[in-house]
Amino acid sequence: MTLFDLTGQVAVITGSSRGIGRAIAERMAEHGARVVISSRKADACNEVVKAIEAKHGPGRAIAIPANISAKADLEKLVSETRRHWGRIDIVVCNAASNPYYGPMAGIGDDQFRKILDNNIVANHWLINLTVPEMKERRSGSIIIVSSIGGLRGSSVIGAYCISKAADMQLARNLAVEYGPHNIRVNCIAPGLIKTDFAKALWDDPAMLKERNATTPLRRIGEPDEIAGAAVFLASQAGSFMTGQSLVIDGGVTI
Repeated sequence: MTLFDLTGQVAVITGSSRGIGRAIAERMAEHGARVVISSRKADACNEVVKAIEAKHGPGRAIAIPANISAKADLEKLVSETRRHWGRIDIVVCNAASNPYYGPMAGIGDDQFRKILDNNIVANHWLINLTVPEMKERRSGSIIIVSSIGGLRGSSVIGAYCISKAADMQLARNLAVEYGPHNIRVNCIAPGLIKTDFAKALWDDPAMLKERNATTPLRRIGEPDEIAGAAVFLASQAGSFMTGQSLVIDGGVTI
C-alpha cells in the first residue's frame, strides 16, 4: 500500500479516448484502478482499452461510449459500470465542449447553451448519478477538469471560461454538501495543454511562441502532466483535500 495506490477502485472517466482524459485513465490504471473509458466514439474507446490491457493485463479497463449531452447516455454509463464491476469509487468529469472562438457579443444562443450544458450541467448529472453509492460506503472522490480560464477573462474563449469558473463553484458547493459523507470533490485547472481539444490555441506558431514566452516554464503542457494530479486527488494522498481547484499551468497565472 502506498499513498497513491488505487487498487480495487473503479474510476469512470469521461472524454478518456484521447488527451487529458486518456492520460488520467492510463495513470489511474497504472496505480491499480479499474477504469471505464468513455467518449462518443466506441472505436476510439476500444483502442484505449486495448492499450491499457496490453500494459496491465485483462480486466483492467472497459469501454462504455457515452455522449455527455444526453442524460440517458450518462445513466447507461453508470448502470453498465455497476453491472460490470459492481461499484464506482472515482468520477472524473473531463469531457467538455467549446464550439465557439471569439467575443461574447458574437456567440449564438445554441453555442452558448451547448457550452453551459456540456461543461456544467452534464457534470451535475453524472455526479448525482454516482454519489448515492459513495454516500452508502462513506467514500468517494469526484474530480472535475476545469481550466485556468475559470480564473481569468478572455476575449477569445469567454463562454468556455464562464463554464469553467462555474465548475470550480460546483466543486466548492458539492464539497460542502458531501463532505460529511467523506466524499471529496475537487477541480483540476490546467493551463494550455497540447491536446486536439485545444489545438486552435497552440497550433499557430506565432501564437505558441507568444504563449511560451509568457509562461515561466517557457512551454505549454502535455496531457500526462495533468494525470498525476488526478491520481493524487483520487488516492489516500489527497484524503484531506476537498473543494479546491488545483492549478497546473507552468506558472501562467502567477
